[in-house]
Amino acid sequence: MKKEKMIYLFYRYDGNTLYAKKEIPYEFRLSAQLILDELCFDWNKKQLENKINETLITGDKDEFMRLCEEYRHFLWE
Repeated sequence: MKKEKMIYLFYRYDGNTLYAKKEIPYEFRLSAQLILDELCFDWNKKQLENKINETLITGDKDEFMRLCEEYRHFLWE
């Protein structure tokens, strides 16, 4: 079996130089993630509260109990 050889030729690149972007500092990434988490938490909680209020108006007890069980995850105490 023949052994294959590879030959590499290097040519100078004449195009525009590419520069790497700076990495975002950890503190900025962490604070952005915490803000997004808080916004999503608040939005989901308000949506669930609105659904609970709608079930109270319509009088659907089973749906109300199911939504109350989901709402318990949003309570800290």
